Amino acid sequence: MEFAELIRISRCDRVMLHRPHHRVLDGTLCITGHHLIVSAHGEEPEELWLLHSNIDAIERRQQGMTGGTLWLKCKDLRILQLDIIGADQFAKVADTLEDLIRVEDPMFQYPFFYRAMYNVLEDGWTTFLPESEFSRVIQQGDDWRISYVNKDYKVCSSYPAAVVVPKNIEDSDLVAIANFRQGGRFPVLAYRHEGSAVLMRSGQPLITANGKRCKEDERLLNSVLAREKRGYIIDTRTQNLAQSAKLRGGGYEPELHYPNWRRVHKPIDRHHVLLDSLTKLMDGVNDTNSGTDKWLSRLESSNWMNNIKETLNCACLVAQCLDQDGASVLVHDTDGLDSALQVTSLAQIILNPDCRTVRGFEALIEREWIQGGHPFATRHARSCYTPSAQRSKINAPTFLLFLDCVYQIHSQFSCSFEFAENFLVMLFEHSYSSQFGTFLGNNEGERKNMKAPERTASLWSYINRHEVLPKYLNPLYEPNQRVIWPSVAPMSLQLWAGVFLRWVVDQGPQEAAWLVVKELRERDAALRSKVSRLRRQLQDLEREALEVGILSPTMELEVA
Repeated sequence: MEFAELIRISRCDRVMLHRPHHRVLDGTLCITGHHLIVSAHGEEPEELWLLHSNIDAIERRQQGMTGGTLWLKCKDLRILQLDIIGADQFAKVADTLEDLIRVEDPMFQYPFFYRAMYNVLEDGWTTFLPESEFSRVIQQGDDWRISYVNKDYKVCSSYPAAVVVPKNIEDSDLVAIANFRQGGRFPVLAYRHEGSAVLMRSGQPLITANGKRCKEDERLLNSVLAREKRGYIIDTRTQNLAQSAKLRGGGYEPELHYPNWRRVHKPIDRHHVLLDSLTKLMDGVNDTNSGTDKWLSRLESSNWMNNIKETLNCACLVAQCLDQDGASVLVHDTDGLDSALQVTSLAQIILNPDCRTVRGFEALIEREWIQGGHPFATRHARSCYTPSAQRSKINAPTFLLFLDCVYQIHSQFSCSFEFAENFLVMLFEHSYSSQFGTFLGNNEGERKNMKAPERTASLWSYINRHEVLPKYLNPLYEPNQRVIWPSVAPMSLQLWAGVFLRWVVDQGPQEAAWLVVKELRERDAALRSKVSRLRRQLQDLEREALEVGILSPTMELEVA
C-alpha cells in the first residue's frame, strides 16, 4: 500500500477551522500521509498539525453543493470543526481522512517516519532494562533471579524477554506454569517491599470445571512466603465472574491447593465497560447547555469516578497487606493485562517514594505497562468518540484510568511528587497518538519484530533532555520518604479538569497561577542559596579576623 492511493486530495483552500479556546482560523488545508495541517492566511503564521492517528471519529454534515462541515473527534478528547467549500472537495477530504485514520499496518505509523531533530544524549530504549531495574532486588544469595525462559517470546507472548522469578523455580517449571496460566502469564515479581513481602502479578489459573491443578504453580507461590506467613491473592473480578470463568477454561486458586493464600475479590470494571463509562462522561462534559444538577447527574451516572474509587481502594488494600501485614500479594484479573497492572502500579506509588520521582515513574510505566505487556495498540485503537457499533470489546481506556488515579493521589499529596500534573497529561496524549515508538504495539515481542528500538525514537529520550524536562517538574516538590495513603472518600476525589474539561473550560488561569508559583519557588531557592553563601563568607571573614588579631575569641562568641 502507498499513501498516495488513499489521498484523494492533498490541498484544499478556503477552509475554516474552529477549535477550543482559539479564534477561527481561515486558511489552507494540507493532507499528508500522517498529518492534517491547517495553515492560516495573513501575516501572522498560525498552524494546526494533527496526526491522523489522533482522530477517533469523523462526522459529516454536508450542505448541498456549497460544501459542508467535518467534525473531527480526537482521542485527546478535542473536537475540531472544519468548514469546507465545495461539495466535491468536501467529499474528497472526508473520504481521505476516513481512510487514513483507519490504516492498521503499524509499519505505516508516524513513529517509523519521524526523525528526531535533537541530539539523543540518553537512549530511552535501554534506560530501564530489567537487569538494572531489579539490581537492588537481586543480590548474591538472594531468593530471586532473572529468567530468560521467554527470550524468544514463545512461553508468553505478552511478557518481556527477561522476568524476575523465585530462585528455586527452574525454567522448565516456568514453562509448565505458563501452560496453566491465562495467556502464559505465570506469576512474576513486580515489587519487593521492605523486608520479605513481595508483590507479584499473573493471569488467572486455568482450573477449568474439572478442577485442574499445577503443582509447579503451587510450589512457586509457596516459595515466596516467609515461614509461618500467609499471602493474599487479590482477584479483581467478582466472585461470580471468577466462578463462571471455570466453565470457559479459567478459574481461581482453590484453598485446598493453596492453603497458605487467602483469596480476596475486589472487582474493577475493564474493557468495553470502562470505555462506555468514558463515553458517558464525555457526553456529559461536552453538553455545555445543561444545568448544574443535570451535569452532575450525568457525571455520576457515567460511573467514571466510581471506577477511580474502586481501583484506588483495591490498590490501598494491596499496599496495606504489604506494608502493615508484611504479607506477600499476587494480583490478577482474567488475563493480567489491565486492572492487575493498574493495581500493582498504584500500590508501588503509594509505598515507594522513588516511583513519585520523574525517573522512578518513567521506570514504573516502562516496567509494569510497556514491558509488562499492556496491549496499547489494541486498547487505544478506538476511544470514546467511536460509535459503539464500530468498537471492539477489547478497546479500553485502562491506562487513562490509571493516570487519573495517579492524578487523584497527586492532588492529595501535591508536594510528594517530583513531576507536575502536565506530565500525566503528556503521557495520556502520547499513549494514544505519538511521533515516538514507546507505546507502539501490544508487547515487547511485537516492538522487537517491528525493530522499533532501532527505527523509532523513544519518548523518554526526548522528555529527559535538560531543555524539556523542567516544564514537567512540580515546583512544590519536597521529597517524602514515607508511605502515602490516599483517601477514596467521594469528597476527596475530583474530576480531572486538566484532561476532561480542558477543551470546554479554558485552563489558562490555572496554568498562569502555576507559573507564578514556579517563579516564587525559584526566587525562594535563589534567596536561600544567597543566604547560605553569605553565611559562609561571614565565617571565612571571622576566621581571617581571628588569625590577624582583629577579632578575639570572646568577641566572636558575642557576634555569633
